[in-house]
Amino acid sequence: MSSNKNALIRYKTLDKCLKNKYRKYTLEDLIDECSEALFEFEGKESFVSKRTIQLDLQNMRSEKFGYEAPIEVYERKYYRYSDPEYSIHNISVNESDLKAMNNAIQILKQFKDFSMFKEMNGVIQKLEDSIHSTNQKSIIHLDKNEQLKGLEHIDILYENILNKKVLKILYKSFTARESNVYTVHPQLLKEFNNRWFLVCLYKQKMYNLALDRMETIEVDEKTTYIDRNLDGDEYFKDIVGVTVAESIVPKKVVFFVDSANAPYVKTKPLHKSQEIVSETKEGTLFKICVQINYELERLLLGFGDSLVVHKPQKLRLRMEEKFKAGSRNYQDLVLPEEN
Repeated sequence: MSSNKNALIRYKTLDKCLKNKYRKYTLEDLIDECSEALFEFEGKESFVSKRTIQLDLQNMRSEKFGYEAPIEVYERKYYRYSDPEYSIHNISVNESDLKAMNNAIQILKQFKDFSMFKEMNGVIQKLEDSIHSTNQKSIIHLDKNEQLKGLEHIDILYENILNKKVLKILYKSFTARESNVYTVHPQLLKEFNNRWFLVCLYKQKMYNLALDRMETIEVDEKTTYIDRNLDGDEYFKDIVGVTVAESIVPKKVVFFVDSANAPYVKTKPLHKSQEIVSETKEGTLFKICVQINYELERLLLGFGDSLVVHKPQKLRLRMEEKFKAGSRNYQDLVLPEEN
C-alpha cells in the first residue's frame, strides 16, 4: 500500500477517535487504533511509530492539508477535538477553491460523450449541484474525437485489464487479408495521436493492437491471466509513440532544426531526453535518446525541409530516401484538367 494511502487511513482513524465523545484516547490508544485500521486494510501487521502519529496530529492541526483541526490535550494525556462538532470531513471550501473546482468540472464535461466516461456524468452533475457550478462555456478545449472507430471497445478492455482477464480478440490488421483471433493478456490502454491501442501479451511477447482494427472481443475464462505489471511511464520512456521493441537499445538521434522552427522544438520537445547540442544563427542542433521506430520517423518527416537528421546514419539515409521518393511523387503527378 502506498504511503499516501496509509496516511489517509491514519487521518480518517484519528478523526474518528478525536470526535468520539464517549471514550478517552491517549497517544498510545491512537497508535493502537491506527495500527488496527491499517491491519484491516492490508491484512498484515503494520507497525505505526509514536513519531508518525505525533506528526499526523501536527499535520491535522496545521494548514498543510487545510484541516486546521482543533486538537487539544486534556487531563495532560487524553486527545480530543475542542469543538465537538468538528470533523476533517466537514471542511468548508473558500471562493478560490470553488473557482478551481468549477474549472475542473468544465474540463471533465468535455468527456461526457466519451463512452468510458459516461458513468462520470452523474458524478459531474452532483459536483455542479454541490458547488453551484455555473453553466459557463469551457475556455479550455481538449483535442478529442468521440467518433473514432474502436472507441466502443474501451469499456470492455478497461474492465478486463482491471479484472485481469484473458481476451479473445477478432482482429484484422491493415495488411491482413482475413481477420484472425488473438488470445491476449491485456496490460495497458495507450492513446497516441488521437488513436487508441491495447498493449497486450501475446505468445510471450508484447504487442500493440489498434482498437479500430478490433471486430469482436470475448473473455477467455479458461486461460490463466499473466500480469506483466507494466508501468506506462517506464514502459514508454524510451520511445516516441507506441511501438516498443524490448530488445532494441535506445540510440542518440542528432538533428538540426532551422532558426524559424527551432523555438517550437525547444518549447515542445520531441522526447523528454531532448537536449540542445549547439546553436547558431542558422538554427539549433538537438539530441534525443530513443528507440528508432515508425512513429519517430513520421514525426521527423512532419517537419519537412526545416529539419535534417545528422545521426545515426541509417536513419539519416532512410529520411533522405523518403524525401527523394516524395519529390518523385510530385514530379510524376499528373493532375486532371480543371473544368
